[in-house]
Amino acid sequence: MALHDFVPAANQGGDPAVYEIENEAIDPQGTLWEALRRAADWRHKVLVDLGCGSGYWLPKYSESEKTIGIEPDERLLEAARARTRRAHVYHGSAEHIPLADSSVDVVHARFAYFFPSESFDPSAGLDEVARVLRPGGRLVVIDNDHVLGEFAALLRSSAPAAGQGRDSYPSTWWREKGAKTLAVMSGWTFHRRTDLERVLHLEFPEELAQQWLSSHPERLGLSYGYLLHIWTKP
Repeated sequence: MALHDFVPAANQGGDPAVYEIENEAIDPQGTLWEALRRAADWRHKVLVDLGCGSGYWLPKYSESEKTIGIEPDERLLEAARARTRRAHVYHGSAEHIPLADSSVDVVHARFAYFFPSESFDPSAGLDEVARVLRPGGRLVVIDNDHVLGEFAALLRSSAPAAGQGRDSYPSTWWREKGAKTLAVMSGWTFHRRTDLERVLHLEFPEELAQQWLSSHPERLGLSYGYLLHIWTKP
């Protein structure tokens, strides 16, 4: 099935192995994970990981009643399905979720599709998520904070990151949709310097990544701010 709203991710789609290293470095203290649980507890509920990629996060939802991964990139489906036998993984996208109406309690969208900007309105995806959510169900969008943290400073210096929506536009868009936005400060921590180098070169232009690395020669990580946009279905 052709998914017109699918735009291949440059990071995971470009180098899944390095993106796996990036995932392993995320949120070493569990700060983000705990904030996600407080925003919408998935224990004993049906959860959808929308844009689940290679499925790295699917095993983390072991306390859910049912875990469902939705991924538009057919190249990643096999890896996602191999992550855990508990999860059901389907080909689909934000605007094409192959699930019944009012069948889901929690939807997570982690750096996937929901990048509102002056040139992109993701209302169609929000409408589709609303269709599958039960009344009172919640969508939690995990987004980058472009203001707080060292990663945010890199984003502000990176022209390719502009497509994710800069400044206050995304938060304003979500507020107008009735969502709440929560800032969470966390970080990346790598076991090896070479892993940090590979990930920064994956995420940012060569010159910018090298400049940061040269300025921080002993570092194995950096501070990373997240924004959680939390939308509740009436």
